[in-house]
Amino acid sequence: MFELPDKAIQVRNEVEAFFNARVLPNNKLWVDQARSGQSNPDIERQLRAEAKALGLWNMALPRLGDSEPGTKLSNLEFTGVAEVLGRLEWASRVFNCHAPDVPNMELLQLFATAQQREDWLNPLLEGEFGSSFAMTEPGVASSDPVNLETTIVRDGDEYVINGRKWFASNASHENTQLIILVGVTDATAKKSKRQSLILIPRHAEGVEVVRNLPVFEHESVTNLHPELTFTNVRVPVAYLLGEEGEGFAMGQARLGPARLHHCMRAIGECEVLISLMLKRSTERTTFGKRLDEYSSTSEAISLSRIELDQCRLLVQQAAHLIDTVGNKEARKKISMIKVAVDRVYQQIADRAVQLYGAKGVTNDTPAARAFGKARAFRIYDGPDEVHLQTIARLEASEQNLENLTHYLFD
Repeated sequence: MFELPDKAIQVRNEVEAFFNARVLPNNKLWVDQARSGQSNPDIERQLRAEAKALGLWNMALPRLGDSEPGTKLSNLEFTGVAEVLGRLEWASRVFNCHAPDVPNMELLQLFATAQQREDWLNPLLEGEFGSSFAMTEPGVASSDPVNLETTIVRDGDEYVINGRKWFASNASHENTQLIILVGVTDATAKKSKRQSLILIPRHAEGVEVVRNLPVFEHESVTNLHPELTFTNVRVPVAYLLGEEGEGFAMGQARLGPARLHHCMRAIGECEVLISLMLKRSTERTTFGKRLDEYSSTSEAISLSRIELDQCRLLVQQAAHLIDTVGNKEARKKISMIKVAVDRVYQQIADRAVQLYGAKGVTNDTPAARAFGKARAFRIYDGPDEVHLQTIARLEASEQNLENLTHYLFD
């Protein structure tokens, strides 16, 4: 439906070749190093240097300038690459195509001053350090930004930040140097003008890590989701990103491509799960029959393929719209892929767990962790309920079938 140009196909093939030759064979080593406590495993740093030398770098950033490091791909062109990267949880990091750095770099590309670009964007593009995005708060329903309580108050030539955040991805990672925080600069302004974005050095005085949060009892040392407190944190006025009161609009600019990339990677992981189900079904026997001889197994695999291919086409359509008409005009499709993919992701992971039986709930296969990730996906980047409301509202505003319905039902 969406034909990729030769360049995009070539880059995808190069990424897949590097993935198969260098990333996948080192997965066990990466896992061992991560389990030993390395939040930035040595093998990951080595492979990042190799990928960067090959130019397989920053491919998720369509706004790359001529002088910025990386291979420029549109969102649609990146879909094939992202599927490859989704096969392993750490593969995106090897190519500097991982969250939250990619959407943070997009924000900086769009809104940063020249000095902010030099201080923060350029090192992120080069992979010299990492970043975090702090929006969600434990005390309020943060899917509605009006609820946010963290304050950003101007005091002379500085802003003072006070508040509590959690699920600020990688804010406690040893490589993270920047936190982009969403806070309230004017509680009396209209709802969409209350929030602003501020750049905070990770180790600024007053920034404290309360705890690293487990997700369904799993706590990673490489993909951290900490709870943080900000107590009288002071930063220069020059650290404001964009204008005061523009935080909501800027955040929306960030979330469109971020949701797209999450969906792309999830599709890649689902392909792995389907392959594992096929493998299991031909190797396991019960009551004298192989698992693939049971209709329930055939149904699980067949439905997974149908649902995943439907999601892929919907994601490609959303990517095409973002490229051609922008995030705002594509917002219904963005909400649609978020809901469609997270639910199919969970269904496929659930089927893989069931097919593997007792082994499926252990860490001996990726199925159990995928199930937990898929369930969490239904909450982060906006809960399903919010996206469904958006879809219904936009659907109602776009419908123009009054004459038809009148003819059919009058």
